[in-house]
Amino acid sequence: MTSTSSETRAFRAADLGTLVVMAWSGAAPDGDMPYLLVYSLGDGASGPEASSAAVERLLLSTGLSLGEELVDAAGRPSLPISLLVEAGRAVVTMPHLNAQCLPPPEWLDAVGRRGHAYLVFTTLPWPEAEPGKPVDPETLAAFAGAEETLRAAAHVLLPARRLRG
Repeated sequence: MTSTSSETRAFRAADLGTLVVMAWSGAAPDGDMPYLLVYSLGDGASGPEASSAAVERLLLSTGLSLGEELVDAAGRPSLPISLLVEAGRAVVTMPHLNAQCLPPPEWLDAVGRRGHAYLVFTTLPWPEAEPGKPVDPETLAAFAGAEETLRAAAHVLLPARRLRG
């Protein structure tokens, strides 16, 4: 009998589907927090369930867990995930992927002040939020703040690195 659980099935990058990175900043008691949301459109060759399982395998293979536990990557230097902020771009790098976005100026200001961003990398597909299509703040808040989205996500404070000149 063959197992297809997310723990035992081999990772295939094609199963991820289209990954999207979205940046925004939100009010926090100590000033704006820069957030990064990473999600799949669920459009992998094997469908949304396979995309979700592939994202889960990717996250677990990097040593992250799903749920609301916040991992401070500054305290885990062996964590194979990083954030580079350069030339107005945010680039998240981890095994099997590099994902980038053009964050808004307020996000860049917030990450510059804090030195890190709060990454929410969810296994929950969000096919309605396609790259290049605007997402209104209420729709973003409804998805990114939903209990289901947060429980299905890895939560990481990622130090923002810059290229040295």
